[in-house]
Formats: sequence, structure tokens, C-alpha cells
Amino acid sequence: MIIVAIDEVNFKKASTIIDNLDSKKCMVKIGSVAFNSIGRELVSYAAEKGFDIFLDLKLHDIPNTVKKSIEGLTSLPIKMLTIHASGGKDMMIAAMEAVSGKDVKIFGVTALTSLSDKDTESIFKRTASEQVKAMLDLAESAKIDGVVCSPHELELVAKRDSLLSITPGIRLNNSQDDQKRTLSPKEAVDLGADYLVIGRPITSSENISKALNEIYSSTK
Repeated sequence: MIIVAIDEVNFKKASTIIDNLDSKKCMVKIGSVAFNSIGRELVSYAAEKGFDIFLDLKLHDIPNTVKKSIEGLTSLPIKMLTIHASGGKDMMIAAMEAVSGKDVKIFGVTALTSLSDKDTESIFKRTASEQVKAMLDLAESAKIDGVVCSPHELELVAKRDSLLSITPGIRLNNSQDDQKRTLSPKEAVDLGADYLVIGRPITSSENISKALNEIYSSTK
């Protein structure tokens, strides 16, 4: 499933992007950039247009604060929500308690796709793959629904049957810009990705609908 990232702070621009998408071919991701400016209005608009919504806020705090935050957010018509797996097992368990009985999946971010091995070695004292593996162990033990990881760590996730995968860092020509661990949509699907997050290749296109259709077809 393709997830189109909406990173606009202007409601007119964001709603125009949504108007040019097909809810049968994609979901919509609303991250902190959009949510902090036009979040609730944009979530409501996307839901009215028939889109499933992935709210990508990467929550990271003490367990009770994360639980209370999620309880508030689930009043919105969302289907998926992110937390940072590095918040620990107790925090992830609290997140799952907050969505108990609700149709909302919790995904843990393993390592940001902007981080290289040099970055993760500086921060976590291990490579990106080692960090992802450690976070996968935590995610499995907390029994969350899935994880967010770069295409290059998908093979690690594929070995964990209990975890779904959301994969950012998708580029049409492997251009990297600010994301350092990228692959094409087809390559990511072939490695087992369940959800592909694609932003600029679609939203910055002169023909958003055509761009979505081409990427959708390329993954089949």
C-alpha cells in the first residue's frame, strides 16, 4: 500500500494534493509539520474524501504521557500512528493500551532514514542495522503492530512475522536528498515492505494523479 506524505502547512495546498489522489490506491500520511499547523482540519478533510490516515507524530515521552496523548489523538479518524521504539518497552506497551479496542495500529520508528551508519554510531554506538535490530527486538517484546524502517533494513523485518513494516526513503531514481538510506518502490516491495511512504515524487509532481498512478503500477 502506498502512503502519500502531506507535508504542507497551507490548507489549500494540502487539500489540493488530496483532491488529486485516489483513495483506492493510497493512504495519506500527516506528519508533525502539517499536523502542528492545520492538523485536525486536514485529518477531517482527508477522512471525508475517503482516505485512511496515517498520523506520523513519532511520539516519545514517559509511558503515561504517551498513553494519554494517544488517547486524545484517537478521537480523530486515524488508522495508524507512530511512536519512537527507542522510548522503550514500557512506553510501547502503554501506547498499545491506549488503542485497545480501537481500529488504530501502532508503529515504532526504529532509526530515522536521515541517519547514516556514522550518525547511529555517534548516537547509539552501533550501526543503523544494529540499531534497527535492537528496536525490532523491543517492538516484538512489546507486541506493537509494526515498525518504520528504511528499505535497507526490510530483510530484518521480514524475519519477524508479527511485525508489519512502513518504509520511508522511497525514491524513483534513488536520489537521496536528506534521506540517506533509500530504494525504489519496486525494490522495497520486493524486499517485503507492507507500506511505502512516498512524498515529494508525488506531491511535487506537475501531475500528481499521473505520478501516483505510475508508482502504483510499478509496484505490481
